[in-house]
Amino acid sequence: MAISDSLDSSSIGGATTTTTTMSDSDRNLSLRKSQRPAAIRDANDVAELDNSATAVEASTESANSIARNGKMIGNGDNHAAGLDIKFAYRPSVPAHRRIKESPLSSDAIFKQSHAGLFNLCIVVLVAVNSRLIIENLMKYGWLIKTGFWFSSKSLSDWPLLMCCLTLPLFPLSAFLVEKLAQRNCLSDPVVVLLHVIITTAAILYPVFVILRCNSAFLSGVTLMLFACIVWLKLVSYAHTNYDMRALANSADKGDASSSSVNVDCSYDVSFKSLVYFMVAPTLCYQTSYPRTASVRKGWVVRQFVKLIIFTGVMGFIIEQYINPIVRNSQHPLKGNLLYAIERVLKLSVPNLYVWLCMFYCFFHLWLNILAELLRFGDREFYKDWWNAKTVEEYWRMWNMPVHKWMVRHIYFPCLRHGIPKGAALLIAFTVSAIFHELCIAVPCHIFKFWAFIGIMFQVPLVLITNYLQNRFRNSMVSFYFCHYPFNLIHGHYLIIKLIEIFS
Repeated sequence: MAISDSLDSSSIGGATTTTTTMSDSDRNLSLRKSQRPAAIRDANDVAELDNSATAVEASTESANSIARNGKMIGNGDNHAAGLDIKFAYRPSVPAHRRIKESPLSSDAIFKQSHAGLFNLCIVVLVAVNSRLIIENLMKYGWLIKTGFWFSSKSLSDWPLLMCCLTLPLFPLSAFLVEKLAQRNCLSDPVVVLLHVIITTAAILYPVFVILRCNSAFLSGVTLMLFACIVWLKLVSYAHTNYDMRALANSADKGDASSSSVNVDCSYDVSFKSLVYFMVAPTLCYQTSYPRTASVRKGWVVRQFVKLIIFTGVMGFIIEQYINPIVRNSQHPLKGNLLYAIERVLKLSVPNLYVWLCMFYCFFHLWLNILAELLRFGDREFYKDWWNAKTVEEYWRMWNMPVHKWMVRHIYFPCLRHGIPKGAALLIAFTVSAIFHELCIAVPCHIFKFWAFIGIMFQVPLVLITNYLQNRFRNSMVSFYFCHYPFNLIHGHYLIIKLIEIFS
């Protein structure tokens, strides 16, 4: 129709509208249409409107636009446009022609973008929390104290600093062992024994230093995390070199099985590769990694600014909200049960914010900054764990460096040695629980196996959520009703106990 031409050339609803003058052929066509019988005209209109679901709305908007900008159209054009408007939207034209679902119905909600609602939620979230922060500051004042994170003893934590600076000696020792093994100076059993000694010393040495020194909590946690990372990297370095050495020996002997596997059988011990691996944001050793072309300096600065901001937000929430709630609360397992539930639920929102800030700061900002500086190409440090339907999917997606290490050096080696899948999964969770306990118990100087029990309880949750997921197809009911409540209670209890220890 001729009105479609005016629609394409006009800015609907705008302050200014540009229209094109209709040609004589278009004007004659519209006049011929107006002289047709009403039934034919209506049938043609219905056919044209069926071709596009928005044609009626477009015609109406175009007509309004032409009416608003009538001064800009000549008399002849006004007459032609009036004819088009007259026959554009007849009362007899059906307004409902197809079966359609509402945008928020279950059948249509995932077939469209929700960017507008997401932006609205962000605006509401910022507004509500800004009001709560202002109200909290007006009511309680500035409650932030550095005693929990840093104390007067923090500057005297030089044994922990010296221990951290001497941790690179263990990778150097592992490199010397592998170099001797490459030159056939050591047999495989001796190499394995030396690596066991090196990795064990790499984890026990920091534990001994932290327990002997009355250090600040943050200093102990930092050193323990570094020690655990070094241990995981050393295990990967020793295991990978052992496997490459075995493949190289098989290839030298002409073993067909080794050549059929799509693996590089070249065995080369390089100090440069070890140094890059020890600082790279990965726990799995390999001789080469995918690399980017250059370093984006401006991008690194922006991410570092975000890291500082979100770290400050995390500390603010802990000191301004979580710590006062805990100080004014009773022991969660002693006293009124309803009171304990109310305290736990009151901690739920700030605890969630702290966890999200921690995840964003470490797994997104810090690891991406490190990867950009080192031009490390594989930056899949996490997947969309928020869409996980089971606990098993969640643990596979939220921490990809540890997951890849577990799969590569724990799970599949167990399967290759004939261990059942269930037992292999239990071994992997046991290793994870031990290191969670070390990172919590050692800096706190108290061993009560809170973190260990919390991680091991994930094993039955994996079984339960897998069963529920198979029972209720295409549903996340298992994850919502099992994983979130348990981790909510367990996380709150850990936070409460930590603050009780250092308050």
